[in-house]
Amino acid sequence: MIVPFAGRSGGTGPLTWGQLAIWDAIERTAPDDHYFNFGRVLKVPGVRSLDETTAALAALLGTHDSLRTRLDLPADGGLPRQRLEEGGKLPVLLSTDDPEELLTRLCSTRFDYEDEWPLRVALVTDGPRVTHVVLVFCHLAADGLGADVAVRDLRMLLLRGAAAGRPAAASPLDLARWQAGPEGRRVARRAAAVWEAVPHQVMFDRDVPEADRADRPRVWRAQLSSPALGLAARAVAARHHTSTSTVLLTATAALVNRCTGKDRSVVLPIVHNRFRQDTARMVSMVSQEGVFVLDGADRGLDDLLAAAGSASLRAYRSAFHDPLDRARGDWVQPLCCFNDQRFAEPGPAPRTPREIRAALPATTLSWPLSQDRLNCRFCVHVGGDLEVSLTADTHFLPRRRMERFLLDLESLLVAEAGA
Repeated sequence: MIVPFAGRSGGTGPLTWGQLAIWDAIERTAPDDHYFNFGRVLKVPGVRSLDETTAALAALLGTHDSLRTRLDLPADGGLPRQRLEEGGKLPVLLSTDDPEELLTRLCSTRFDYEDEWPLRVALVTDGPRVTHVVLVFCHLAADGLGADVAVRDLRMLLLRGAAAGRPAAASPLDLARWQAGPEGRRVARRAAAVWEAVPHQVMFDRDVPEADRADRPRVWRAQLSSPALGLAARAVAARHHTSTSTVLLTATAALVNRCTGKDRSVVLPIVHNRFRQDTARMVSMVSQEGVFVLDGADRGLDDLLAAAGSASLRAYRSAFHDPLDRARGDWVQPLCCFNDQRFAEPGPAPRTPREIRAALPATTLSWPLSQDRLNCRFCVHVGGDLEVSLTADTHFLPRRRMERFLLDLESLLVAEAGA
C-alpha cells in the first residue's frame, strides 16, 4: 500500500559530517553496501488498525526530516548533497510473515540513494489489526541511537497520537549549517588536532599465505554468543570503576596488538556524538569514528585499563570531526574498528568466579555473514547480551584466526575476572 506524508519544510544542502563519513564507507563497500542497512521491529501496543498505524507512520516521517531526505549525486562523481522533501508517498509492505524474517529480507538489498526513501516499512497483520511494524533504515538517515528515537516516537504516536509533546529535533540541514559555521569549524579543528597527533599506522598490513585465504567471498563475520564474557566484562568494569564498553574496547585493542605483533594499537571506536543538546534526539547519522590509541603490547590488561580512561576521552573528542579535513590531511587509517551497538549498556557489577565459569558451556560461535567487499579490514561489533562479532578481510586475517581472536577475548576477560 502507499502511505502519503507531509513535513514542515524542504530544501537542499551539504551533507553533515556523519553523513559524509558513512557515504565514504558506502562507496568503498559498494555493491555490497546493503551491509550498512539495519532495522528494528516494533510490537504494536494495544490493538491498532491499519488506518491508525499508517497515520502514525505518516506523522513519524513528518516529524523527522532525515526520513524524507534523499541524495543528489553529481554526474562528475563529486560530493553528493542532501535533498529534503516536504512530502511524498511511502510504499509499505503488508504481510503475515514472521517479523524477523521480514527484517532480514528488507535489509538484504542496497538502497537507491537518489530515488528511494531512506526507510523501508512492513506491517505484519493479523486480520484487521496490525501486530508489528518492521522498519529498515538507510544508514545515511539514521544511526543506531537515531533509529531507537524513531521507534520510541512511533510507539508514542500509536499510543497517544503524539510523540510525548517534545520540541522538534534539529534537522540534518540545520546541523550541516552549524558545522560549516564558525563554532562548527572550531570543533572540527580541535578534533583534527587529536587525529594529527597519531602517527600513521595500518594494523592488519600483512597478507596471509594463499592457502589460508577465503577467495570468494573474502569478507566473513564470526559471531560469539557468550554469557560468560558478558558476566566477566561487568566484573572487570566494576573492579576498575569503568564501563563494560571501555573494558571490551581495551581488551580488543590488547588482542589486536598480540595479533599484529605491533607495540602500539590504534583502533577506531564508533562514537555516538550525542553529547550536544541539538544532536541528542536527532534521527540522523551522527555517529563517527574516533581514534583510540594504546601503547605497550606487553602490558597486562590491568595496566592497559588504567590508561584507557584518558585514551577513551581523546577518542570521544576526536569523533565529532569533519571527514573532509581527514581527506585533506595525513590522518591515521588503521582499518581496524570497534562498534558497541548496545542501546542500554549493562552496568558494572561484581560477579563470582564460580558464576562466570558456570556460564562458559553456553558459549557458541557462528558465521552469519559473508560478502566480497568491505571498507574495513577488521571490525568488532558488540550487541545483545552478550554477542561479540568480528568481521574481517580473510586476506589479512583468516577464518581460523578470527575464531581464535573471539575465543581469546572471552578467555582474557574471564581470566581477568578471576574465573
